[in-house]
Amino acid sequence: MKSILLIGLGRFGRHVAMKLHDLGHEVLAVDKKESCVDAVLPYVTGAQIGDSTEEEFMTSLGVRNFDVCIVAIGDDFQGSLETTSLLKELGAAFVVSRAARDVHAKFLLKNGADEVVYPEKQLAFWTAIRYSSDHIFDYIELDEDYAIFEIGVPSAWVGRTIGRLDIRRTHGINIMATKKYGKMNMNITADYVFSEDETILVLGKNKEIQKCFRI
Repeated sequence: MKSILLIGLGRFGRHVAMKLHDLGHEVLAVDKKESCVDAVLPYVTGAQIGDSTEEEFMTSLGVRNFDVCIVAIGDDFQGSLETTSLLKELGAAFVVSRAARDVHAKFLLKNGADEVVYPEKQLAFWTAIRYSSDHIFDYIELDEDYAIFEIGVPSAWVGRTIGRLDIRRTHGINIMATKKYGKMNMNITADYVFSEDETILVLGKNKEIQKCFRI
């Protein structure tokens, strides 16, 4: 369990709060708007109404005591930038800030953010890849080169074993797990036989996966 300071409770921040609650973390939520704070009260440990660009208010929160500070402000870049910078000045251990544009990400990283999340861009990539092919069911980008795909089993693989297909050597990808009727199976051995009513989770370079599955 981690202690997390969450600043900015719009739609993105609210969903972050709800997921952190599901994961069992302690969350202090902050926003200037009382209505936004009220909306997340069922999901957070504590909440404060205040301006995250004001040093006195931020000092009162004790930002040094949090494992992670998340700046989820999306509609006020100046406020997000000032908040990010102030958190670092006050000794925040780890700051994650939301960016809406590439140029925003660059400024946030230069002004104290340890990492930047770009939800609109990341979701756009996921949507384009997920729905541009009938046999892709999920996609997680690890970096510019590597990704994890959940993908349907190619018809040519059905009834054959991983060992016989020699997938790692032939295609340069790794089979991490299979998924059938919503249940994950990570006990994958060389004699595992593929069936047509399952999906597979593959890890590898984007270009190798795209080549292998004709994406």
